[in-house]
Amino acid sequence: MGLVAVAAVSVASAATKPAAKTRSVTGFSDTAETVMGTLTAPPNARFMTRIRNGKMGGVLLLGNGWLTRGTAATVTAELQQAACTRGEPLLIAVDQEGGLVRRLAWAPPTEAPAYMSSPSVARSQASGAASALRSVGIDIDFAPVVDTPGSTSNFLGSRAFSHSRTWNAQMARAFVGGLQTKGIAATAKHFPGLGLASGNTDKGRIVIRAAAWKLHQGLLPFQSAVRAGAKLVMVSTAVYPKLDGSKRPAAFSSRIIDGLLRNQLGFEGVTVTDSLTAPAADRIPHTATRAMLAGSDLLIFGAESASERGYSTLLADQGGSTRLQLRLTEAAARIRALKAWLAARGGPVCSG
Repeated sequence: MGLVAVAAVSVASAATKPAAKTRSVTGFSDTAETVMGTLTAPPNARFMTRIRNGKMGGVLLLGNGWLTRGTAATVTAELQQAACTRGEPLLIAVDQEGGLVRRLAWAPPTEAPAYMSSPSVARSQASGAASALRSVGIDIDFAPVVDTPGSTSNFLGSRAFSHSRTWNAQMARAFVGGLQTKGIAATAKHFPGLGLASGNTDKGRIVIRAAAWKLHQGLLPFQSAVRAGAKLVMVSTAVYPKLDGSKRPAAFSSRIIDGLLRNQLGFEGVTVTDSLTAPAADRIPHTATRAMLAGSDLLIFGAESASERGYSTLLADQGGSTRLQLRLTEAAARIRALKAWLAARGGPVCSG
């Protein structure tokens, strides 16, 4: 299909796009690999130029209503064709949790996580979601939510499986398996947990003051997801003073990312930030650089302008920082390994 082989994309118009006459085989730089562009509508010329110029290694599809089956397939094929002028495909991700957060309204999960009645149902719902995502050229589901709410008033509501961490551990394992056996990368979120949060981190600076022992209890579903082989873990932008006395948001905390997630839980995959345009993150100078240095591998943003700034910040800061250069190399290696895993399971590849 032109320059891109995207498994099961069935829109004929995408297949008829002409192949580029010239191409680079250099792929994306380490810096670009770590930055996701953000789309809330079909891409404009400026966005496509960013891809061809190697200024992002992935794309996050946001917003509701515009991602019909036909539009999603056409857009992803167009994005991948642009990326393949550099010889390397993009990562393309959505939030497809089910219930309130379901970017593809026509696709599973048809039930909200709270209403999935058993691990077999969770696995089936995730498997259906994976087939739908693969059919339109999407590689990553930013799901499942494996936080354990401490009360019925927690903002996550039906996005969480239940108020039981042991049940959530079972459901996490099942959902991850349902996605990944069909070749879609799963993302356990929001580490180390938003079950005790007083509000949504996208809307304000949230400080979770719970004791460390109580926060550690909430790690059980994350541990289950990691043991099930989840390819990504999303790190929250809440602040956890009892886990990191510096009071940095988790996505900026090496104590939380390296100490808890990597060393204690043994996670070896890709760490992805929650939105770096969230209030607690956006107030930190050199946001993208600080997140990268703390151990965040893949950076996502709530707006395309912020994604552009993030890339520019990393590019400007790395010249004087060997530490940042090493972190970018480490993060990019994990992201390229993820791309290889996806390609081996029917994901996008650049031909020729």
